[in-house]
Amino acid sequence: MVILTWFNNFVSNLRQKAMTRGAHTARTSYGLFILSLFLLAAACGQQSQQIIVYSPHGKELLEDFASRFEQANPGVNVEWLDMGSQNVLDRLRSEKANPQADLWWGAPSPMFMQAAAEGLLEPYRPSWAGQIEADYFDPQDRWYGTYLTPEVIMYNTEKLSKATVPQDWDELLDPKWRGRISIREPLPSGTMRAIFFAMIYRLYPGQHSAAAGFQWLRRLDANTKSYSGDQTLFYLAIARGEADLAPWNLPDVLLRREKDNYPFDYIVPQSGTPMVTEGLAVVKRQDQNPARAALAKNFYEFVTTPESFIHASKSYYRIPTRKDLDFSQIRPEFNPAQYKALPMDWQLFADSCATWMQYWDQNIRNKGRLAVSGGQ
Repeated sequence: MVILTWFNNFVSNLRQKAMTRGAHTARTSYGLFILSLFLLAAACGQQSQQIIVYSPHGKELLEDFASRFEQANPGVNVEWLDMGSQNVLDRLRSEKANPQADLWWGAPSPMFMQAAAEGLLEPYRPSWAGQIEADYFDPQDRWYGTYLTPEVIMYNTEKLSKATVPQDWDELLDPKWRGRISIREPLPSGTMRAIFFAMIYRLYPGQHSAAAGFQWLRRLDANTKSYSGDQTLFYLAIARGEADLAPWNLPDVLLRREKDNYPFDYIVPQSGTPMVTEGLAVVKRQDQNPARAALAKNFYEFVTTPESFIHASKSYYRIPTRKDLDFSQIRPEFNPAQYKALPMDWQLFADSCATWMQYWDQNIRNKGRLAVSGGQ
């Protein structure tokens, strides 16, 4: 818009000069007019070298990879928007008629399943597709997993030790933790949705009912001090000792501990952890020009090279999905083979999560203490 305004003013000025200064000036102005067209075309071409990425991966990782890609591709500008996983999905839905993003990078795979089913994603088969387990990608190539995220119990090391923190999920329900648990607002958070689903699904098989899982969440709600809508405030609540512990994801626990010096550590629950596959996809755009589409796929490949996976593991504590990496370069805790994964039905998550979260929001949030004390 700024370029077009400048151009219109420039042409108007040339027209005035041609009318007042004679033919020679007119010829000179015409030459300048042709030059201005060239400059405008160059400027518009520069503008077209832009891609937009929606992601919940956090400012540090997104800023780093955007900068690295721009350095490798001079003249390209990567714009990123950091938001909760559910917020990304909701935004893509609202923008379906006029998509703004080129790529969606990060969120639990069931959210990508939902987006794929709704026609929001463009099929793309990356060059490394043969180096990933079948459970970690869409059979129609509409999304591929990049990282695996274990869900853990995070705690404040100034308030608790590894010996005193709950060792498993069910220990979070002990009345001694009443008012000592903080939970990230679940509705926008893919991490919390995955944890809540995992707690429901542990009790789901055999009954084919979420009732027992909802009762588990009521008891957790009874022990919960606060639901933090802002992720920064969520971290601060634990760091300042306003709450002692929280269910959360491993990479962010380590990132906040080692980047911000927060007094955080974690326990991997003894019964197992939901290993969440974090996806990556090209957003379906009806208006996509070939050059921009190629650039988006170039970014897709760039952030999933072996070098990028190892960099993300070393700097941002991510567990890679690719099997062909040199795992000797990665800390042992970022090798997925060491984790005991809870059995999960991710398609059930995709199909049921919205309904189950709505039920939780309307019937359980901030009502658990009353329900538990009333014997329900």
